Amino acid sequence: MIFDTHTHYDDEAYDPDRQETLKRQFDENVGCIISCGASLRGSEAALKLAGEDERIFAAVGFHPDNIDEFDPGALVRMISHERCRAVGEIGLDYHWDVWPRERQQEGFKAQWRIAAAHDLPVVIHSRDAAEDTLRIVKEMYSEYKAAGRSFKADLHCYSYSPELAREYIKMDMYFGIGGVLTFKNARKTVETASFIPLDRILLETDCPYLAPEPHRGGRNESSYLKNVVSKLAQIRGISEAEIEKITYENACRFYSVEA
Repeated sequence: MIFDTHTHYDDEAYDPDRQETLKRQFDENVGCIISCGASLRGSEAALKLAGEDERIFAAVGFHPDNIDEFDPGALVRMISHERCRAVGEIGLDYHWDVWPRERQQEGFKAQWRIAAAHDLPVVIHSRDAAEDTLRIVKEMYSEYKAAGRSFKADLHCYSYSPELAREYIKMDMYFGIGGVLTFKNARKTVETASFIPLDRILLETDCPYLAPEPHRGGRNESSYLKNVVSKLAQIRGISEAEIEKITYENACRFYSVEA
């Protein structure tokens, strides 16, 4: 079975056939799904989806592009929902630079500290912000250790260098691996996936985005992770069944979901 740890089934791309699409995933070897919020509306939609199916859980938070919406009270309210399992996706996006970088950083850390206070893991978005992301992760890691907290964070859609990945491994980070792994130009991702500890790999689609080969360019969905599983099994030299089992257990541990 496959555990898709990062989806956006609330996206308008699924408006014509959302329920049919979700049903198809569970009919095609998908056992569990995390619906991730990126805004207030998206987070509330994620909670709604999670409340409608016991195989769906939610992560809630404010993406850096939507950091102007960040409301600590709203975040605390949403994470109190019984179907919420993480805060995310949160982080930094210097590609679009919708909001000043200092504001993004402040919002990132503020949300992370709320997650820490409620003993929830975080799902990190980082685009074109390698240096500042690493700096903040190290800062938060030190805070967790000083407070005696258990550190649990996922680098969603990891796309930075293998060298940087080794720095994150020192902090026991999890890595989200998805459709990019199957792309012909994914040399860095393939190299990174070859040495990340197997117990720190999470499968994810980020659907409707980043569909793997041979679906690249189309609307993504959880069942397409079978193509990522196949590629990862090839890279690591183990069976697809082993990849599914290991990554499913990883996701259950990260999100505190019963296997």
